[in-house]
Amino acid sequence: MILTRRLFLRLFLLIAGIVFLYQFWLLAHVWWWIDHNPSSSAFMEARLDVMQENNPDAELHYKWVPYEKISPHLKRAIMASEDAKFLQHEGFDWEGMQTAWEKNLKKGKVVAGGSTISQQLAKNLFLSGKRTPWRKGEEAIITVMMENMMSKRRILEIYLNVIEWGDGVFGAEAAARHYYNTSAASLGPGQAAKMAAMVPNPRYYDKNRNDRRLLRKTAIIQRRMGYVSVPR
Repeated sequence: MILTRRLFLRLFLLIAGIVFLYQFWLLAHVWWWIDHNPSSSAFMEARLDVMQENNPDAELHYKWVPYEKISPHLKRAIMASEDAKFLQHEGFDWEGMQTAWEKNLKKGKVVAGGSTISQQLAKNLFLSGKRTPWRKGEEAIITVMMENMMSKRRILEIYLNVIEWGDGVFGAEAAARHYYNTSAASLGPGQAAKMAAMVPNPRYYDKNRNDRRLLRKTAIIQRRMGYVSVPR
């Protein structure tokens, strides 16, 4: 019995140590990215692996651009579409999560998400697309780290540079080139609104650019853009 307890204690301490080291690794990355730009993300790497299963020569389209070289129209469009309360909350929009839960319950399936820009960024940077029992908890911990260590401007800057915008297309600059043959800095209101509307399902909309739902959502976002303030 004593031997079993000792073995259990050692196993518990080992697991606790691994968890602590992993959290420290996450914290160190968040700290580094306060003033260093990520060259990739967990989601990018996962997508590249999938693409290269079918085509070993497949590459991602990605180019980092600083915050000031991203159109203010795109910043407003993204916030209007994904997280209108971005400047007010501390990483979690509890009211939005409640509304999404009620919509999903009413429809009997997932039709709305309540994740903030910070939560989405945490998931994209560190976590795979696989759903695990602890993924949401890990996402929440990373979100708290980022919100306490980074400015809202920095969080939005990284988000706009790493999110998926098409099949192998990541970040605002690559997306602007891909869809409009222009730079992220030169995007107009309509172009920005349409790009923001594509975010929830970018690979589908990459192939169906005139989908009615996409065009309808684009119009809604464009109307809302004027009411959004962005980080300076």
